[in-house]
Amino acid sequence: MSYHNMNIKRAKRNNKVLLIYTGGTIGMGINQSTGALEPLDFHHLLANLPEFEYIKTGIDVYQFSSPIDSSDMNPTFWAQLVRIIAERYDNYDGFVILHGTDTMAYTASALSFMLENLTKPVILTGSQLPIGQLRTDGKENLVTSIELAADCDEDGYAIVPEVCIYFNGKLLRGNRTTKQNADEFDAFQSFNYPVLCEAGVNFTYHRHHILKRDFTKKLIPHYAMNPNVIVFSLFPGIQYQVIRHLFEAPELKGIIMRSYGSGNAPQSKWLIRCLHEACKRGVNIVNVSQCISGKVEMSRYDTGCQLRDAGVISGFDTTVEAAITKMMFLTAHYHDSSAIRTMMNSNIAGEISTGTDANL
Repeated sequence: MSYHNMNIKRAKRNNKVLLIYTGGTIGMGINQSTGALEPLDFHHLLANLPEFEYIKTGIDVYQFSSPIDSSDMNPTFWAQLVRIIAERYDNYDGFVILHGTDTMAYTASALSFMLENLTKPVILTGSQLPIGQLRTDGKENLVTSIELAADCDEDGYAIVPEVCIYFNGKLLRGNRTTKQNADEFDAFQSFNYPVLCEAGVNFTYHRHHILKRDFTKKLIPHYAMNPNVIVFSLFPGIQYQVIRHLFEAPELKGIIMRSYGSGNAPQSKWLIRCLHEACKRGVNIVNVSQCISGKVEMSRYDTGCQLRDAGVISGFDTTVEAAITKMMFLTAHYHDSSAIRTMMNSNIAGEISTGTDANL
């Protein structure tokens, strides 16, 4: 039985969705001087969306004062998004964030950790072509995202109460999603987790894959993120002299290490020593596979076992985007290294399939 079925009253509905415009390709236009795409304000986007008047739910708009290219997205903007949602949370049934595609999976992952007890949809979307172009994918992505954000069950509760990405007919869990293609409309994929909803003529929800929420709990927004973490990729021929200063940086709090296959690394004594010494200093190192699907199993081969023995912890089947933002989040909220290690191995917001479910 779901939590909301235990409630006597129907959920209060506002029949409104908040559309948050951060920038991105969907609202861009061509700079006449350079010929390059640049962010424009939301009025340009609305001028190309006569479909808005046919949407049944009400729509309010919040625009960043200066729309940004998603390459400039950072934790300060993530905190701003959390604040926008938290301050208006009771006034809307859901939230749609227009965002550039390059860092959309990072933002979706970050928000999934920063919005504790989320019981309403937060859907990120955008486009591969600006909305003013004839063949744009932006109109369908935006209109469908708004409808998904407003959708509810027979008791008035949100069907998808989590942070998602909607693109090209698929609703995906945000912290399971990676941008897979720079040129096609099918830009995003969730390689290690099923699609939450397929948008064809009708919405086909896969409800057993959607997070179960306690609708009696209040949203707890979190704003702090610690960016003193890195993504470190292994490659054949990696040299000690080049990377040792990275491991020795006093500001370093966490490393997401992209390893080979199921979590393997070269059997180099200097590499294992660097990892072990960093772990002893309280730097948390998470092992994530360079493969786009599958999971880390450090006990499968000896080359993975040596990482485990050095203090490296498994990232299981998490994405790099989820791992790095989760590390930022936990490092900002926990000072004890062992607590962070435990939480990195715990399922906080549906980001991993293995590990213990945990409350923040």
